[in-house]
Amino acid sequence: MMEKKLLINSLEVNYKIAGEGPAILVLHGWGGSSNSWVKVQDILSDQGYQLICPDFPGFGRSTPPPEPWGIKDYADFVLKFTQRLGLENFFLIGHSFGGRIAVKFSVMYPEKIKKLILSNSAGIKPKPSLKLKVVWRVAKVGNVLLTPRHMERFKDGAKNVLYIFLRNRDYVKAKGVMQETIKKVLDEDLLPDLSEIKNKTLIVWGQKDKLVPVKYAYIFKNY
Repeated sequence: MMEKKLLINSLEVNYKIAGEGPAILVLHGWGGSSNSWVKVQDILSDQGYQLICPDFPGFGRSTPPPEPWGIKDYADFVLKFTQRLGLENFFLIGHSFGGRIAVKFSVMYPEKIKKLILSNSAGIKPKPSLKLKVVWRVAKVGNVLLTPRHMERFKDGAKNVLYIFLRNRDYVKAKGVMQETIKKVLDEDLLPDLSEIKNKTLIVWGQKDKLVPVKYAYIFKNY
């Protein structure tokens, strides 16, 4: 396995590549990196495949994007990355956040993909529960109460508490441009995109996934 770097639009991108044969491009989850897939790269490269896993901009050893990115921005990045490596037709694996990007990429560039593999893919916005509705109502009231200038310093702390309560610790851990990036990513619902996927798709899920429950696997399947 080799670790390499290249420049894409002034962004330094780190990636790992292993093996020879048909190419498999792996898109990691939020908070992950190419390190998350080293064992899979070892196994599949021994089976006669070439495994390529980039660190998305803002993750691992890749530099953050210059401004908050949405899902389409990351899909465009994947296109540029594959073009730089000369990948014309490949298997695409997307896990969690990487699944969001894989869905968008397959809709935008279906001719690039041999087969699509979605592993515990995020992308479908859940219907708000009663608890969630109450929390957002409280958040709106809190936003009004904290609007006066002398209260503004409490806003960020209150927002972090809200995201912790909603179990979105990724937002709290994110820094700088990546906090706005995760908000843009979470705001987009990919449900309408699912029916646009033309590539043959394998759906792989873990029964005990609490962040993206297995019920979403059946939503992906039915679309």
